[in-house]
Amino acid sequence: MVVIKSWERFQHYLYNDDELGLLLDISRMNYSEQFFSEMAKDMEKVYGEMELLENGALANPDEGRMVGHYWLRNPDIAPSMEISQGIQDNIEDILCFAEQIHHGEIAGEKGQAFRNILIIGIGGSSLGPRFVSSALASPRNKMKSFFIDNTDPDGIDYVLGEIGNELDSTLCIVISKSGGTIEPRNGMLEVKARYQGLGLSFPKHAVAVTQVGSQLAETSHKENWLKAFPMWDWVGGRTSVLSSVGLLPLALQGIDISNLLEGAKDCDERTRCTDTQHNPGALLALMWYYATQDQQGKQMVVLPYKDRLELFTKYLQQLVMESLGKEKNLKGETVHQGIAVFGNKGSTDQHSYVQQLLEGPDNFFVTLIEVLKDREGTSPIMAENSTSGEYLQAFLLGTREALTEKRRESITITVKEINAYTIGVLIALFERAVSIYALLVGINAYHQPAVEMGKKVAGEAIELKNKVLDFLQRHPGKGFSVPEIAWEIQAAEQQEMVFKILLHLAINPEHEVNLEQGHSLLKSRFFIGTNSSDIQLLPQGRQLPAKALFH
Repeated sequence: MVVIKSWERFQHYLYNDDELGLLLDISRMNYSEQFFSEMAKDMEKVYGEMELLENGALANPDEGRMVGHYWLRNPDIAPSMEISQGIQDNIEDILCFAEQIHHGEIAGEKGQAFRNILIIGIGGSSLGPRFVSSALASPRNKMKSFFIDNTDPDGIDYVLGEIGNELDSTLCIVISKSGGTIEPRNGMLEVKARYQGLGLSFPKHAVAVTQVGSQLAETSHKENWLKAFPMWDWVGGRTSVLSSVGLLPLALQGIDISNLLEGAKDCDERTRCTDTQHNPGALLALMWYYATQDQQGKQMVVLPYKDRLELFTKYLQQLVMESLGKEKNLKGETVHQGIAVFGNKGSTDQHSYVQQLLEGPDNFFVTLIEVLKDREGTSPIMAENSTSGEYLQAFLLGTREALTEKRRESITITVKEINAYTIGVLIALFERAVSIYALLVGINAYHQPAVEMGKKVAGEAIELKNKVLDFLQRHPGKGFSVPEIAWEIQAAEQQEMVFKILLHLAINPEHEVNLEQGHSLLKSRFFIGTNSSDIQLLPQGRQLPAKALFH
């Protein structure tokens, strides 16, 4: 592979948009001079398909749905007046609600003004809002945001501990399209119990973001929550940050959502250009296509050199990997398509992996993200007549040069500064690149069958756990080995899962499952309550410590 590095090549391929405040440098990807002409016919087809998508075609054929996240920032292009008006009304409703909260017109049960927001969601219902919230956080924000995005009890306790005695002045936003997704449902029930334990009414502190007619919509209506905001079936979770999912908590935080939407809208307009070299989304997608060689390609390492963008890679992991990681293409052929996204912020985290990037396997390409503005105001001069920000840029430039010298490919995205408009531009740029790449390789970027498979198996694990518990509860005082329990509940092929379930039950107190002492772990017997005389009992309610389980 010949490394091409020249000022002429840089100038020729640099995308520069002063209005967006965006530079996209693809010159250090080693495509040939003929690459763009070779891809011209494919791109012509892609532009036509993107136009159909935005006009309301069923771009998600497996679920029979339109794909309309682009309409969220430009309702005028929506395929019907009903959708267009619904988007506009929702934005106005969000802004009005946020103003009422900020002015204390809507307050907590005891009249306390809301100071905190607790967002309960999972995946795109958390990652997008969390990324933008972190990127645009400021001491001037009107409310402080907290997130529960898992069904981890310890994690939930930690977040509620951070809120402390301010639960009565905390507004809870529960986000779930269906209302039945396990993680947000469990988070909601845990938080609801905490409110009730303090003698507070959860509904008087709660807002729903959900699809009309969902379980959550029915619950919020029945319990008379403060309000419910809509989700639409034509917006997927990973592209929902500019819907109620993100706009509501961000507006409450005090972020300028109008500028956020404007940045995304303006970037979308650039990515409709059919002249590929003047289309940043197409350029980015084509670099992915070149680097991955259609299917059996490289991984993408994202290195944002800005603390505020620390969560951007995590956000991109879902956007890119859930959208592009597919077993089948649109023809039903097995392709195992996908781009794995890794990385974290520079220069902090580059100390942990730049060594491998430079001298390890060449199975990746790097996307460096540069922010020109260091901070508000001037910076003090440190050593070598340089500011801290100048050192940060030096690390980025040094890494970029070292990668090129080692024949490793990279893309550099440069923005002038971090603000709501710029974040909107970055969100739209990558959303657009994902859509274009998916069309190039012929996959459905908007469904997620494997995610649904994981949820199905999780449900089966809960069902198996309940069978284990039911069996032990029907035989109090009697110990059983893993094979015995598995055989009795007709799960002989699932002994490993039964063992894992029993281990978890034995170390947690809720169901009073005990583990006998005196045997190796794999041969131990499990029991509930008073046991037969040949088993050494634990004192009632006491569990073996974790280290004893693995003795």
